[in-house]
Amino acid sequence: MKPFRYERASGIASACTSAAEPAAKFIAGGTNLLDLMKLQIETPAHLVDIASLPLAEIEETAEGGLRVGTRVTNSALAADMRVRRLYPMLSQAILAGASTQLRNKATTGGNLLQRTRCPYFYDTTKPCNKRTPGAGCAAVGGINRMNAVLGVSDDCIAAHPSDMAVAMTALDARVETVAPDGATRSIPIDALYRPPGNTPHIETVLAPGELIRSVLLPPPPLGRQVYRKVRDRASFAFALVSVAVVAAREGDRVRAARVAFGGLSYKPWRSAEAEASLEGATATRASFDAAGVLALKDARGYGHNDFKIPLARRTLRATLADAVGL
Repeated sequence: MKPFRYERASGIASACTSAAEPAAKFIAGGTNLLDLMKLQIETPAHLVDIASLPLAEIEETAEGGLRVGTRVTNSALAADMRVRRLYPMLSQAILAGASTQLRNKATTGGNLLQRTRCPYFYDTTKPCNKRTPGAGCAAVGGINRMNAVLGVSDDCIAAHPSDMAVAMTALDARVETVAPDGATRSIPIDALYRPPGNTPHIETVLAPGELIRSVLLPPPPLGRQVYRKVRDRASFAFALVSVAVVAAREGDRVRAARVAFGGLSYKPWRSAEAEASLEGATATRASFDAAGVLALKDARGYGHNDFKIPLARRTLRATLADAVGL
């Protein structure tokens, strides 16, 4: 590990100012960053520790939603009775990820900003545009079973690893940020992540020193919430495909539906086309299959991950059937 300067932040404003310096990084739980530092994939010169800042509360909003501080741990968020009652899908998604020990340390903001688990990103002997811009992407022609099939480019096919972010995307959550100059923003989670294009090393729309202060969950949507994760083993494994669905049924028809996928793209992938096709459709497996075709119509496999496309369609069908009670 390379030497670095460590600073324990005394306030939000000073933390943002310090983190805006070149080669500076925020650190909270450290469950991803410290691993990357040990491998010298991340080599920050300055760590700004926000662990003492008052950002670890879950508060009810006047509109009937919840505001989740960026330092709320994954375990605390999944166990909160308001989350379990109003957003059960969010609890399901969090508990499907990592291990108990990691969830006890990992934070809400850090989970959203964790970096890809693409094996070529972690292997410093292989070219990776996300790690070293301009080096090339070894995954495109390599063993890419875990990589993305939607919204990526030939410069990078890395998939976003978060389970929590997929559920939050289906729930229309927003991240609330503060910048070094005190300016604040509210960003839909769907708009937080930048497509890789030819600059895959720039992963989010956040500016240097801009801190995710909280995540705003709006009032819970109409319908039943279900999160389904398909993975190689029952625990401590990243998603091959995951699906977050909120669906309401009225008689034999789908009244409303929301659909988000994990494991398929550089971000949690929300499918407006699938949602539009489901609204008012007869609640049958055939209509769910049609929604899956629309959701994956632009998907492209890269060899080893070709199976993800039909798997995602089948997983969506099963999750929708569960949500509407078929």
